[in-house]
Amino acid sequence: MLIMKAIRVKLWQDLVNFKKPTSFQLKETYPLPPYSTVIGMVHTLCGFTSYHEMKISIQGKYFSKVNDLTTRYEFKNGMNYDATRHQIKVGDYGVSRGVSTAELLVDLELLLHIIPEDPSLVPIIEKAFREPIEFPSLGRREDIATIQEVDVVDVEKRQPSKSTEISDGYNAYVPISLTENNSIHFKSHESSVGRDKLLGTRYLLTEKYERVNHGTEKAPKFFRKWRKKDVIYSSRIFVSKKDVFFFDEDNYLVFIEEEE
Repeated sequence: MLIMKAIRVKLWQDLVNFKKPTSFQLKETYPLPPYSTVIGMVHTLCGFTSYHEMKISIQGKYFSKVNDLTTRYEFKNGMNYDATRHQIKVGDYGVSRGVSTAELLVDLELLLHIIPEDPSLVPIIEKAFREPIEFPSLGRREDIATIQEVDVVDVEKRQPSKSTEISDGYNAYVPISLTENNSIHFKSHESSVGRDKLLGTRYLLTEKYERVNHGTEKAPKFFRKWRKKDVIYSSRIFVSKKDVFFFDEDNYLVFIEEEE
């Protein structure tokens, strides 16, 4: 059985917002960071200047949610400054400043497994978390993360010796593909096994993007084309002793997809 090396990171955040792209006046947050947010943090801390493919497992919990006022900046491409409508002048252009509301997670705990496609990057990523080059943040720039534990662990797909549940109180993003082959199950409220139901909230989360030119060579117009991952967010997750699933050496569940 193939054994993969992973960097397991436990971190904590006081207040944090992982903004849903479709929310504006109230900046709603995802319950855990999307894959692209975690991958972006890894690349920033490592100082990578090109994209490195990696698998990410995300699980955690938060205490509560609160709303807080934030400053919102708005501008229209090419609109010149008008003192009667703009509060800020940037060159010849005008920017409006107003107030919006952000939804914040309180006391967020995260358990991340980071598995780079290139195994030689494992010590580089480990060092980046042990000795960060700047204050690590996850979410908004001001959402500082306190790194509590960093370990390099083995991850392999195996049968557990007994039925294994996700850590108490934790939720996780479970890729839909893991539910389609019945390698993972969800507890129902009526009984201990709810194998025929996906109990949780379904999200389509961003993972990585490529820049695509929809213009011409002389007048380029670049847009981001996102690769997204279809997941279930749930806390009622277990793997029976008859199933085969990904575990690390300390018996934590690792929510990654198999190689195609």
